[in-house]
Amino acid sequence: MIRLNLFCLSFFLFLSIFACDRQYQPDGLIYQIPEQPELPTGFTPKPGWATSEFAVAAANPLATDAGYQIIRAGGSAVDAAIAVQLVLTLVEPQSSGIGGGAFLLYWDGDTIHAYNGRETAPKAANENLFLDPEGIPLPFADAVRSGLSVGVPGTLALLKEAHDNHGVLPWVDLFKPAITLSEEGFRISPRLHSLLQSDDGLRFDRVASEYFYDESGNPYPIGYNLKNPALGLILRNIAENGISDFYEGKFAEDIMYRVQNHPERPGAMTMDDLAGYPLLDLRTEAMCNTWKTYRVCGFPPPSSGHLAIMQILGVLENLETPDPMLSDSIPTAEWLHLFFEASKLAFADRNKYVADPHFVDAPGANWQNMLDPDYIAERASLISDSQTMGRAEPGLPGRDQSVFGVQPWQPDRGTSHISIIDRQGNAVSMTTTIESGFGSRIMSDGGTGLVGGFLLNNELTDFSRIPVDEDGSLIANRVEAGKRPRSSMSPTLIFDLESGELLATLGSPGGAAIIHYTAKTIIGMYKWGLNAQEAIDLPNFADYNSDPVLEEGRFPDTVTQVLLNLGHNVNISPLTSGLQAIQVTEEGYFGGADPRREGVVMGE
Repeated sequence: MIRLNLFCLSFFLFLSIFACDRQYQPDGLIYQIPEQPELPTGFTPKPGWATSEFAVAAANPLATDAGYQIIRAGGSAVDAAIAVQLVLTLVEPQSSGIGGGAFLLYWDGDTIHAYNGRETAPKAANENLFLDPEGIPLPFADAVRSGLSVGVPGTLALLKEAHDNHGVLPWVDLFKPAITLSEEGFRISPRLHSLLQSDDGLRFDRVASEYFYDESGNPYPIGYNLKNPALGLILRNIAENGISDFYEGKFAEDIMYRVQNHPERPGAMTMDDLAGYPLLDLRTEAMCNTWKTYRVCGFPPPSSGHLAIMQILGVLENLETPDPMLSDSIPTAEWLHLFFEASKLAFADRNKYVADPHFVDAPGANWQNMLDPDYIAERASLISDSQTMGRAEPGLPGRDQSVFGVQPWQPDRGTSHISIIDRQGNAVSMTTTIESGFGSRIMSDGGTGLVGGFLLNNELTDFSRIPVDEDGSLIANRVEAGKRPRSSMSPTLIFDLESGELLATLGSPGGAAIIHYTAKTIIGMYKWGLNAQEAIDLPNFADYNSDPVLEEGRFPDTVTQVLLNLGHNVNISPLTSGLQAIQVTEEGYFGGADPRREGVVMGE
């Protein structure tokens, strides 16, 4: 049974009510739509969830429930992750879906398997993709809301590959929750309604406008039962016939048509681009590194997440720790100063070196050079406890005199995270995205002619929009045909260094701030002794090698003033993370979900 802390919000109470009435179904899945009460919005305190046999954490209760029902029916953690992702395509369309990409880590009790479903640039793409005829980069918003920004989607190919290797239930069963909800409808949450209301780009896309908005151009109200018959038909076809129609058949044709016929900025994706994706080798090697008494495992490039997180953690371990580090559950200004300085150093290296390893060599021919203990100590020596360094310069990991220039800052955001541990103790950490909120603002109905469909990503804007820096040096993360853009996604698994036992699975959405959110949570759990929920609840903070950012409404003026005295130009921002984490405990598991979003944890 789910064991919840006592609290009165019906938002959580319904989870335990309908879970108690279900029967374990080892021979197959009979999906039941759960009750859908109105969800709260804003910062909503969450209790953390203790379970004994398994746990599922996702960014929406309907998605979490889908994974829960899959495991109750005898499915694996990978099976559950597939069902969760498919439901997120429907209920959290602003963040992820089958029109995007993902990174997945899977622990089978012996080995970590890593699957790279990052989108790729079409064959016709080149380094001038986002430059106008005069060689000036397009405004970021224009680049995003275009056919130019759409990368070849990888999520479905990743899910199929992972299921082929680690699935237990039939592929078709994993689609039942998303198909049922698409056909029967789901209630629009306050978060989705608010995002639809504030986004103008979707209203200019015919398919998206007809699906999300009424005849007056207003988003359907909170609680409205929104049906997506086009997505239901698309998913039913993929469930029964596999992913071939998505990458080669009628659905692929509609994706290509929608990209190539954007009214202002058409892209050049072809059927060959789509058909080639499932032929790629989606398997890669996870990166694992030692921190304190832990083995922390994450994703290698084209993700910058694990490298930057481990650089931050490593640099902090080389510095004298201020006392206290926490005061009333808020990081002290003295500790934040050190974290921001470490972040500056990590982002300086990230912006120079990290890109798709099929196109760019690692410094000194090995990405681990960026985490070499001597190099980390050298970088830490640049930090003063009395004054900020301002803007950090990249170092020379592996003593590599790189020819690449430094990519200038540009925004990236969006995304969702899934953490799952099944009855066998196998674990998934999966971060999934369509990049910006609602991606490219292009929706495909798969050529069905029905209302709805799925949104296409704008992942190519994660490339540098300019190919060279101010000195004329090529930027490692520039656009190239077939290349995967650099990512900040940081799915993470943590193990006990001595015993090798799994300790946690975690990750977050949030663009480049994913790195800071995930690092914060790791520090909270394994340096400050907090449980997963307490660590997630900590205020957010970030530094992208510019000015530090503090989460709005979470820090007292005294913290800001000390940082100002240390030379920081402090910015205040909502910093809306979406952390999901599950810890292994002596009794089973303890899961946390971000109070800044709609996520919950379920299990038995």
